[in-house]
Amino acid sequence: MRLVIARCSVDYFGRLTAHLPTATRLLMVKADGSVSIHADDRAYKPLNWMSPPCRIEEAPGVWRVVNKAGEELRITLDEVLHDTSHELGVDPGLQKDGVEAHLQELLAAAPGALGDGYTLVRREYPTAIGPVDLLCRDATGRHVAVEVKRRAGIDAVEQLTRYLELLGRDPLLAPVAGILAAQAVAPQARTLAEDRGIRCVVVDYDALRGLERDELTLF
Repeated sequence: MRLVIARCSVDYFGRLTAHLPTATRLLMVKADGSVSIHADDRAYKPLNWMSPPCRIEEAPGVWRVVNKAGEELRITLDEVLHDTSHELGVDPGLQKDGVEAHLQELLAAAPGALGDGYTLVRREYPTAIGPVDLLCRDATGRHVAVEVKRRAGIDAVEQLTRYLELLGRDPLLAPVAGILAAQAVAPQARTLAEDRGIRCVVVDYDALRGLERDELTLF
């Protein structure tokens, strides 16, 4: 992990163009080759980034980050205030709580709970930014990335959005749809997900486990 704090401007050239005027920012270069530019707000979300695979060409006062599609992130450095590298090693990954991990396992065993004709491709499908909980195919054969949560909030939608953006660049997978599967979905998360074309599925944990409800019913 390389961390650089610098006064810089940033230009993106690709399917569209974008410009960040000169300001002091954090530049983060990860071992997977990804480069992201951060301000001192917006929580974890970068101002701009380039996902791997890409290459970094460094010259005095300028970085050129180019991916295999020819898109370019150009960082013009006016002043470097800090430049340091750290070896983080292999990350063990996110440890889900028991219910969430079991919910993922149950959905992998019964993908039909997500929709008629769904089949599992793989659990924990690897990507450069972390594993997708489930990669499935729907009845038409289209790939579907599934993020599994106990209670899904806006962070879950943002996480799945990043996976979909990355998976959608793979010609062997694209187009890739998204499903947010959870025992409960916050209203704000549902609104954001639907705006981004992500389907929300509320799953019944007990039903997936094959447990009958205790309460009496009339029918």
